[in-house]
Amino acid sequence: MAVTQAGCDLTYCKMRGIVSVLAAFIKERKMGLNDFIQRLVSNPPICQHADVGSFLKIDENQNEELDENLLCLTHPRSSLAEETQIKPSDFDYLKIIGKGSFGKVLLARHKENELYYAVKVLQKKIIMKKKEQKHIMAERSVLMKNIKHPFLVGLHYSFQTTDKLYFVLDYVNGGELFYHLQRERVFLEPRARFYAAEIASALGYLHSLHIVYRDLKPENILLDSQGHIVLTDFGLCKEGLDPNGTTTTFCGTPEYLAPEVLQKQAYDRTVDWWCLGSVLFEMLYGLPPFYSRNTAEMYNNILHKPLVLKPNVSNAGRDLLEGLLHKDRTKRLGSKDDFLELKFHSFFSPINWDDLMAKRIVPPFIPTVTGPTDLRHFDPEFTHLPVSTSLCNTDNLHVTSSVREAAGAFPGFSYGPPSDAFQ
Repeated sequence: MAVTQAGCDLTYCKMRGIVSVLAAFIKERKMGLNDFIQRLVSNPPICQHADVGSFLKIDENQNEELDENLLCLTHPRSSLAEETQIKPSDFDYLKIIGKGSFGKVLLARHKENELYYAVKVLQKKIIMKKKEQKHIMAERSVLMKNIKHPFLVGLHYSFQTTDKLYFVLDYVNGGELFYHLQRERVFLEPRARFYAAEIASALGYLHSLHIVYRDLKPENILLDSQGHIVLTDFGLCKEGLDPNGTTTTFCGTPEYLAPEVLQKQAYDRTVDWWCLGSVLFEMLYGLPPFYSRNTAEMYNNILHKPLVLKPNVSNAGRDLLEGLLHKDRTKRLGSKDDFLELKFHSFFSPINWDDLMAKRIVPPFIPTVTGPTDLRHFDPEFTHLPVSTSLCNTDNLHVTSSVREAAGAFPGFSYGPPSDAFQ
């Protein structure tokens, strides 16, 4: 009996040592895998354990997968164990300002600093049911890279509870470009040029990071209170696509799909220039270039119908549209030198790009907003909806098997900048 007890104690001690080392590996991962292995090798009792031996033999390429598995091992409720400086109850949730497939976007005020943010709240169960975890994590990854560009929405924090994911984003209340285009039907060419230039610079920046946006449309283009463009919603972005790289995933919005996407051919970053051409066409003419209420007919138009350009647009404008909306992606404007080809096109000759990037150009239209709680540019269909109290109270959550599964399905989602960044 004494021997058995001693054996149990020894096993327990070994396991406790192993778990503590692996937990340290996760916490201090920045020091590098080699340093960690050296620490393991220098501890012979731990090295003799079969699981540690297997770990030492893993392929370097499995490192990322291992990291996720270890997170689940050492923190069974990893979604709650991730250390962030912020939590749902740190906000007052004031109004719903948008809705999507996976959740809502709310205007929220931070209780401590009293600043306003757009908080995107997503339901994990729905994301997992639709198998969209990769897209959500890609969105988080892209948002992390947006801080350096003036026309991309910025991420302040991301965090999670057992059943929800939270993105704390820049609050932009000038309205969707779609909203303003619906009201005014068309924009004059100088205004359309200004928006197209800001959008193009944002897309060019993403491309420089080997990111293809893939879902440019007026609904994803916001205006801030000064009238500048803010590109949002990065759920369909494709990361890691080098200048000559292609991908094949069928995604986007019907009116703006490029021919090669429709044909399920390999496509590259020039799909974004096709989408920009479609949006510019819509700004100048009132409808997307190949629009039809009948989706099948519209797809056929995109694939086969020649581009028709009415004469109420300048020669430079028509030339730009013809270049962006070329059905052959290898001949499309931007296929060789990407954003530089657009930047030096005659249509944009009135634009000083340095002034544009520094926001020194006065926008042609400034939305009427009296302050952050002025929601006149948001759809009343959303703003009139009641705000759920469950957004900041998950203590009484009924933990079902699906909730338990979702709890640990997004390791590494949480993000917080340095402590002084929220001041």
